[in-house]
Amino acid sequence: MAFQNTSSKKGKKKKVLKRQTVCALCQNGVGEISYTDSYRLKKFISRKGKIISRFRTGNCNRHQKNITRSIKRARQMSILPYFIKD
Repeated sequence: MAFQNTSSKKGKKKKVLKRQTVCALCQNGVGEISYTDSYRLKKFISRKGKIISRFRTGNCNRHQKNITRSIKRARQMSILPYFIKD
């Protein structure tokens, strides 16, 4: 039995170009983010109320951990909602 080589798209991998983003908080010199600063924290929450990942926001690891910690504290203090109704 002979097999034929066909050029299908299954075997080929696409090269994805990822642009390198720089942490905006590091550029502005922001050290700590307070849980009371709800206007700044709303930028890192999706429409449904989920925390946006650092790969989408472009934050560094240190600032992303700080953001998630302060968002969770603000949710416990009822400053930010846990989920948003559509």
